[in-house]
Amino acid sequence: MSDRWAAWLLEHRFGANAAAKERMLVWLGEVRDKVLAGARIQPGDTVLDVGCGDGLLGVGAAERVGESGTVIFSDISAELLDRCREITTDLGAAGRYRFVHSGLPDLAALEPDSADVVLTRSVLIYVADKAAAFATMHRLLRPGGRLSIFEPINRFGKPSPPGELAGFDVTGLEPLAAKFRDTYRTHQPDNDPMGDFDERDLLGHAMAAGFTDVHLEYLVDVGRDPDPVDWDTFLRTAPNPLVPTFGEILDEALDPAERETLTRHLRTQLGPGARIRRQAVAYLTARC
Repeated sequence: MSDRWAAWLLEHRFGANAAAKERMLVWLGEVRDKVLAGARIQPGDTVLDVGCGDGLLGVGAAERVGESGTVIFSDISAELLDRCREITTDLGAAGRYRFVHSGLPDLAALEPDSADVVLTRSVLIYVADKAAAFATMHRLLRPGGRLSIFEPINRFGKPSPPGELAGFDVTGLEPLAAKFRDTYRTHQPDNDPMGDFDERDLLGHAMAAGFTDVHLEYLVDVGRDPDPVDWDTFLRTAPNPLVPTFGEILDEALDPAERETLTRHLRTQLGPGARIRRQAVAYLTARC
């Protein structure tokens, strides 16, 4: 059985829907390219991909470090590290890759000044002690080393309007939406690591850890989702690895009659442009 990190990354984040996965991969490719560009990777560099997942950043970095460089994949999921091993086997030159079963803020298996570049994507949102995480990344970088990260800013848009649930209009059904939210909070409180910071905290932690030449880009998108919603895919989707799927939360929060009422209402809003999307992200680069 997959651990929760692998299960989410490989299935639940896109509801086990191939078309949804392809749309997500297009967006993730844009994120990857921006993070890699910010790292200014050079041939021969040692690059550490912290929270490597299924290797999005690390595999991209491997193309840039060349035959003389090294990529270190680190993750708290042994299953995802195994997947990265499989992927890099197909790339050849196995001696160029290392795999470390650890995560922030620990990474004790790695020596100080052991990397030229540290990369992360959507990792700090799971770390309670973000100041310690930045201190660790600074410790691992050689003088002049580069940091390049991407993080969603989940505090943006919170709390959501009472008449809105997961981007859907629930006007008239606010009590049912409130029950859904209350149940969701039993799995993920508002003050947990995913929502206890914003872009200013990232900037402050980086500077306090000793990074210089710090640059932060904050991007916000609010608008109508142009893609249609497949209802079964929505029910199978979990917003992150730490919570159940939307369908499971509906079952837990509402009795059968309530669930039917809310479901019937939401299913009228599955067309393109019906769902509101609110998203904020931050890209941060810095030098050690």
